[in-house]
Amino acid sequence: MSSPEADESQPTESQPDESGPGATRRAFLALGSNLGDRLSNLQLAVDGLAAIPGVSVVAVSNVYETDPIGPSQPDYLNAVTSLETDLSARALLEAGQRLEKGAHRERRERWGPRTLDIDVLWVDGERVDQPDLHVPHPRMLERLFVLVPLADVAPDLVPDELLAAWHADPSAVRPTRHRLQVRGRSPELDG
Repeated sequence: MSSPEADESQPTESQPDESGPGATRRAFLALGSNLGDRLSNLQLAVDGLAAIPGVSVVAVSNVYETDPIGPSQPDYLNAVTSLETDLSARALLEAGQRLEKGAHRERRERWGPRTLDIDVLWVDGERVDQPDLHVPHPRMLERLFVLVPLADVAPDLVPDELLAAWHADPSAVRPTRHRLQVRGRSPELDG
């Protein structure tokens, strides 16, 4: 498998690709929760994303349980959503933040516990480097709790050698029996 740096879908400019505004493209968002009903929080995020005009949830990875990074806190449930969207990375970030707020997320400390965390990992043809948004996500290829579920829905973005660590010690990212449902699609993209 090629690395994302060599992937033809990666932009060479710091702006969206020449397909222009309104062009439908793939995007991947990471979901995480370690407070409250973690599975319900993730399902609410998937449902909320599917309800956004211009977004179609194409697939959702398996759900994995992972140890937290940062201060002492409960374990996380993590998943990645695959979207088809005409929204920009900025618009996806803002939508994710609205969903986090709806789940009563409180931002008290870096890497602290949260009811819902949504990160924009990748938007085909778009690269962003701003203080509050970096796409592709700068730590996407460093975190097994992102790489393993991302490989479920976008194996072309995950180099095999990066998954080798997980295959050697799968206890870091533990598969669960939980599944998230894709219950609705935006009519704008379903034609």
